Amino acid sequence: MSTTTNAARYQTCLWFDADGLEAAEHDTSLLPDAEITGVSRYPDDVDKGTPGAVMQVDFRLGDQRYVALNGGPQFPHSETVSLQVYVETQEDLDRIWAGLLAGGGEETMCGWLRDRFGLSWQVIPTRLGELLADPDSESVGRVVRQLQAVTKLDIAPLEAAYNG
Repeated sequence: MSTTTNAARYQTCLWFDADGLEAAEHDTSLLPDAEITGVSRYPDDVDKGTPGAVMQVDFRLGDQRYVALNGGPQFPHSETVSLQVYVETQEDLDRIWAGLLAGGGEETMCGWLRDRFGLSWQVIPTRLGELLADPDSESVGRVVRQLQAVTKLDIAPLEAAYNG
């Protein structure tokens, strides 16, 4: 058991080829309670990176901290990791969904999309969690089938499926 009194800090590092700043600016402009908190540039005397080019961007989405690291093309994004955004209303879902798709993103499945930077996102209504938590397996099954039949989620059809 540790008796260390220093609190640990955690953040997620997202690897980009070279467009981490553009991605962070896009995401923080689209999502509520988000901001860029710092930008570091490659120095003149390192082997990797163009001197003066953006090396990493520190940003925050809600309480979650991220760093966008411009490290080169060798590690592309994959859907094995996705960022989840929970929303209360269909209007917020529609706005965020459209914003994440803007400029070349693509819809994938079940509330998932890939933005123009290659990051995978899930835009999820909080109501979905409530519907899936019901002990009635038949109602939950109908919701899951509705979920699997669409790309962008829509609260009304999910509720209709739940109600049978």
